[in-house]
Amino acid sequence: MIKIKCENNQIAKTYKFGTRLHEIIKDQKIKLDYPILGALVNNKLKELSYRIFKPKTIKFIDITHPDGMRMYVRSLSFILIKATKELFPNVILTIEHSVSKGYFCEIKGLDKELSIEMVFKISNRMKKIIKKNIPFKREEILTEDAIKLFEKNKFYEKVKLLKSRKSLYTSIYYLGDQIDYFYGYLVPSTGYLKVFDIVKYYNGMLLMVPKRSDPVELEELILQDKMFEIFREYKQWGKILNVESIGDINEVVQKGNVGEILKIAEALHEKKVVQIADKIYDKKDKIKVVLISGPSSSGKTSFTKRLAVQLKVAGLKPVQISLDNYFVDREHTPRDEKGEYDFEVLEALDIKLFNNNLLDLFNGKEIKLPKFSFETGKKYYNHETLKINSEHIILVEGIHALNPELTPRIAPEIKFEIYVSALTQLGIDSHNRIPTTDNRLIRRLIRDYRYRGYSGIDTLKRWQSVRIGEEKNIFPYQEEADVMFNSALLFELGVLKKYAVPILSEIQENYSEYAEAQRLLKFLSYILPVPEDEIPPTSILREFLGGSSFKYD
Repeated sequence: MIKIKCENNQIAKTYKFGTRLHEIIKDQKIKLDYPILGALVNNKLKELSYRIFKPKTIKFIDITHPDGMRMYVRSLSFILIKATKELFPNVILTIEHSVSKGYFCEIKGLDKELSIEMVFKISNRMKKIIKKNIPFKREEILTEDAIKLFEKNKFYEKVKLLKSRKSLYTSIYYLGDQIDYFYGYLVPSTGYLKVFDIVKYYNGMLLMVPKRSDPVELEELILQDKMFEIFREYKQWGKILNVESIGDINEVVQKGNVGEILKIAEALHEKKVVQIADKIYDKKDKIKVVLISGPSSSGKTSFTKRLAVQLKVAGLKPVQISLDNYFVDREHTPRDEKGEYDFEVLEALDIKLFNNNLLDLFNGKEIKLPKFSFETGKKYYNHETLKINSEHIILVEGIHALNPELTPRIAPEIKFEIYVSALTQLGIDSHNRIPTTDNRLIRRLIRDYRYRGYSGIDTLKRWQSVRIGEEKNIFPYQEEADVMFNSALLFELGVLKKYAVPILSEIQENYSEYAEAQRLLKFLSYILPVPEDEIPPTSILREFLGGSSFKYD
């Protein structure tokens, strides 16, 4: 007999050796707001079929937990894969990226263009599979046998991935006669996945999923045409380099050719910065201020500095202003629902002073530039002044830069707006996408640890509140940008792995952040390390790794 403590009801009870999690749910009559999808066992995610062999602390989760939502989306994707394969046996379905509040999917190998009628048929087939409540079955087999299975099913990206990972055993999933591989766990059966939709979108379709905050409702489709175009551009870059998955990158690393991909990827970045600088130059008689926004760890600071260089090349005189220096004094900072200072809201900035400074500069006046001390929570001045003429252009960088309420007194025609984010197009394989938030989180973990004195636990604890702030203050305005810049680099996760793994490995299982650390470590385990010696000093990555030729405050 072994003792189990359930955090959901704070009951400790003994069970037979090998008891499964779903048996504990039944015995203790555990109820959550929504169906239980999985559990955190000693702060590590497990499926409900998991057997307990040692004393454990268990917390059951539903779709409102981030890991529960991931399980839901992953499982729903498997149903979509099965339904598509049953209707169109010779096609390849790829699940590519998150856009417009859904997941963009493309079907390759159709003999005609994907139609609304075909999407409707796929949706109906998915509903039939869900109604049958078919269990998802996981089996651990020798990796060499898994490779043979995936070769037989023409899942060649998975073959590349497993060959490069070098694990002796691999877990594969079955949904009826359909097999697949996922880098995370699934829900118990298809009957758990009743809330979904599929809609036709460009040349593919969007898989729509429930809201985490209200899982009986679907996310509302919000058209993000500019975002979609950026993803398409990045995908084209991948085709240029012949790299579309982690397996492709790993293969290049094993052959010793990653240096060429690194150089081309950096050159494509620079080419894009030049194109943006040229757009601004073409409107130099009108544009007076460039507003640059983006979420945490998107690389917007390095982008701003690189843009400044290219604007100088074009013959302009850029000057940079950071919104971080326009915070109101600490006693005037708004507080969140927990009573803590909320630095993510627009009201945390001195909007009046910022607008007055811009208008004075446009009118040829000299201004005193404010500085903000995060230690004292006060604004101060250190005799730094700024005056501009017709050859100058002002670059403003900050998370609220695209919010029209930041610049209510500035005429729209003199503004040029840029949105920067790390929009990862690369997937682990065609069915396992890499969320852009994971890319940014790994960047932030490294920067916080190396340059800001924060542990991995500190960063993971704050990440959810950072994401909530982004949803409120950044993402609603991204489609208003004149241009978007994708700061993700195809090779970067291989470079970041060297720094991220030790930080994540420090997090022990007695912390609730352990589950997230383990998820990220599993994800990074698929990626072969990439040497950083050829990364140029002006690269976006240098903002996180160090060795940049730019100076950061």
